[in-house]
Amino acid sequence: MKLHHPIGLVAMTVMLVVAGLVGAAQQQPAGPQAGGARGQGAGRGGTPPPINWPAPPLADGPIVLDTGIQHQIRLFVTKGFIQPWSMAFLPDGGILVTERPGRLRIVRNGVLDPTPVAGMAQVQAQGLAGLMDIALHPRFNENKLVYFTYHKPLGDNAGGRGGGGNAGMITLARARWDGTALADVRDVFSAIQNANASRFVFGKDGMVYMSVGIGDPPGAMRAQDPNDLAGKVLRLRDDGTIPPDNPFVGRPGYRPEIYTMGHRNVLGMAVQPDTGAIWECEAGPNGGDEINVLQPGKNYGWPVVSYGRFYAGPRVTEKPWQEGMELPLVFWVPAITPSGLAFYTGDKFPNWKNNVFVGSLRQGEVPRSGHLDRIDFNDKWEELHRESMLRELQQRIRDVRQGPDGYLYLLTAENQGALMRVEPFAQ
Repeated sequence: MKLHHPIGLVAMTVMLVVAGLVGAAQQQPAGPQAGGARGQGAGRGGTPPPINWPAPPLADGPIVLDTGIQHQIRLFVTKGFIQPWSMAFLPDGGILVTERPGRLRIVRNGVLDPTPVAGMAQVQAQGLAGLMDIALHPRFNENKLVYFTYHKPLGDNAGGRGGGGNAGMITLARARWDGTALADVRDVFSAIQNANASRFVFGKDGMVYMSVGIGDPPGAMRAQDPNDLAGKVLRLRDDGTIPPDNPFVGRPGYRPEIYTMGHRNVLGMAVQPDTGAIWECEAGPNGGDEINVLQPGKNYGWPVVSYGRFYAGPRVTEKPWQEGMELPLVFWVPAITPSGLAFYTGDKFPNWKNNVFVGSLRQGEVPRSGHLDRIDFNDKWEELHRESMLRELQQRIRDVRQGPDGYLYLLTAENQGALMRVEPFAQ
């Protein structure tokens, strides 16, 4: 199945909801603040004040819900996390889970080990910064290497002192898994200080594709600066060095690590199973969330083109597209703050085969509106249906993955966070 990306894809489905209440944060801070509250800078600079409406407690489960085409599903819940962010599946059945405050946890047979995994690097967990994504090396069975992204403490900003909401250097690191703990932890590549989130995947070519997020003005135009890593997706070897076939290698004025540019805040990445293309979902401000299919050397527009508005109401730009910048494959207005992205290729949910799943932290700037979006496409990868699921839970969905067992796994972005395994259910 080949991927087509014509200009006509601008006519994607636009979801309409009442969005009169605005101002809650896209992500909760890493500390114990109430769910749904904005982090540092709330209510300043014309931004509406936050809506403080914490998510309700999640039931212990199993939870049975209905969906559109798969019908009934059952959710098994593992509680005890604080702001879980990402997960990786070990060959022995264990699940490694990162928590944004800086801890690595492990779940075995649906039970969370109460003791964090030893050996994690020191993490700058301040504002929206912290421990981010995690993945096993493609040859994990041989080398036992685990990779993760995190905000590395620097100077006076270490330990939460000084600086802004995202102090710290966004860094890709790796460690050896010894069966119970991390060993030989070392940094592989450090990008920039004060970046937003960072997701990464290993491509079918064995390279690391790593995002470096950037926010709104005054710094947003850094995403268009080819000599700045902010607002980019980078392509690196597994040791952090630069592949010689990167699109900007040898081009004056361009950082050679750059694979694509013009991104805001990438919160989900996945590899398309059949083609190996890298997909990403990124959060706009109040509207303008996107799924993009990355092509080497392309510019995805932020903040020159966007379907979004700033949190105070004005449009980011009057231009949704211009020559030389790529249209999104899927976009959302109002924003859902997409986080986590997965292709479903298993056999447990036959009606979801080849569908794409995207987590949502919040829709239309209203707390308690997180959910899971399911999107299916025709054979040209043009969108056909979009289903919002799990709204009844009123939880922020941070990550979604297909497990080796063919089930879906979700993480909730809450201070009382949870891992959920989604299974089909027939009475």
